[in-house]
Amino acid sequence: MTRQASHGDNLLTQMHGLRVAVLVSLAVSAPLRAADANPDIKNLAASVDAHYNHLHSLEAEFTEVYRGSGMDRTESGTLWLKKPGKMRWEYRSPKEKLFVSNGKDAWFYVPDDRQARKEAAKKLDDVRSPLAFLLGKTKLAKELRGLSIASDIEPLGSGNIVLRGVPTALADQVSEIILEVTSQGRIVRLVMQGVDGASTEYRFTDQKEDVSIADSRFDFRAPAGTEVVEGELGQ
Repeated sequence: MTRQASHGDNLLTQMHGLRVAVLVSLAVSAPLRAADANPDIKNLAASVDAHYNHLHSLEAEFTEVYRGSGMDRTESGTLWLKKPGKMRWEYRSPKEKLFVSNGKDAWFYVPDDRQARKEAAKKLDDVRSPLAFLLGKTKLAKELRGLSIASDIEPLGSGNIVLRGVPTALADQVSEIILEVTSQGRIVRLVMQGVDGASTEYRFTDQKEDVSIADSRFDFRAPAGTEVVEGELGQ
């Protein structure tokens, strides 16, 4: 069963937040000098670019916290990434959801709703979702305008560095992005501040780099009886 996607759907709203996070959350860098009182932003950004552009796969546990519109929602699960352009966000708590892309097609599936949304992966690489971060083409200093040290924000971990900047392709929707990076160069927290006052925070733990991940993990086939909605996942 297939129909065209409609604007304003709640699932689309969730997917928009998820896709924005994917842009930046898993850019991991070479070791940074957290003890440096005035770290050089250009060099920090370059080290993030250099390391992530050489990374072939990554697995991590994530926690997502959304606050806004009178809502406070926390979800968690596992994320897998693999070049080129493959990703799988598997939500387990409190509700099962799945966002998966094999580089050709992208799917968002909610078992309880018996619905799966589908979109061509190439359409995700637009002004709202510059997936260069996932394709090994990122230049952090260009993607985040005004990149700077967020010295006014307390890091979660001792010795971590907190950065802030405005995503150049999403400035009309996201007012600011906060990144917390460990001394080993892993991004452990991502906070998106929306222009509407809402915020979405992602925390990443148990990160494993260049792990073996079968390509089949990024394929999806809608179960029998599932409604397939074709259209823009992040409208």
